[in-house]
Amino acid sequence: MEDVLVPIAVCGFLFVGLPWIILHYVTRWKTAATLTNDDEALLEELYQLAKRLDDRMDTVERLVASDNPEFQPARITHDRETDNEKLREFGALLESKGRTIR
Repeated sequence: MEDVLVPIAVCGFLFVGLPWIILHYVTRWKTAATLTNDDEALLEELYQLAKRLDDRMDTVERLVASDNPEFQPARITHDRETDNEKLREFGALLESKGRTIR
């Protein structure tokens, strides 16, 4: 009796159990790598918060510049050459560490 049950159990495990376990975890791995609806909502909320903070900074800089004509904003903007140089240095630093800018 034992001579029959062991080969049947081994074949069952090899052809049913093992692929089932592998496919189960492959499916779990693929679904875990995607963004959930909660993640997307959080990203949208953070994006809206960042836009509001950027608008507030623009307002504060405009008010300070109206009071003090010598005021130079400390924020990096894409349309100034000195800031573009800093951004290029930052990009080169990230590339040297193996990261890229999107």
